[in-house]
Amino acid sequence: MRMYSARPGGRRYHPVLDRLPVAVSGTAALVAGGALAFGLGWLGELHAGWFPYIAYTGLAGLAGAFSRPLAAPVVGIAAWLCCNAFAEHRHAELGWSGPGLEGGHYALFTAAALVLSLPAALPRRAIRVDRLPVGGGSGHCLG
Repeated sequence: MRMYSARPGGRRYHPVLDRLPVAVSGTAALVAGGALAFGLGWLGELHAGWFPYIAYTGLAGLAGAFSRPLAAPVVGIAAWLCCNAFAEHRHAELGWSGPGLEGGHYALFTAAALVLSLPAALPRRAIRVDRLPVGGGSGHCLG
């Protein structure tokens, strides 16, 4: 009889991982966004196009995978700031193309961060253990 089959090292064992707090997630996303802008500049891809948006969406998803779900809007705004300032309008200048377009970009980055952070928020199954009473819990006296 197997009482518990999910052992450490097995395929079904998933330990609970500590996720980054909201402020640390935002800071990490801003630093990673700057590093991504440097990499995109080296590749010659600092312009409004599909490649920078996909790169920043992947960055937001990666930051979301290590973050708590509450950090998704902060990670989304950090990715939007870096993408807008460095890839879309260049020279660290923020531009505004209207609430529909910019809101769509922000929603895309936030959704990528949220989708990859949600599995961390799912409750884990607890192992229930019955404890036997210690001492004279049975009512029998041995002498």
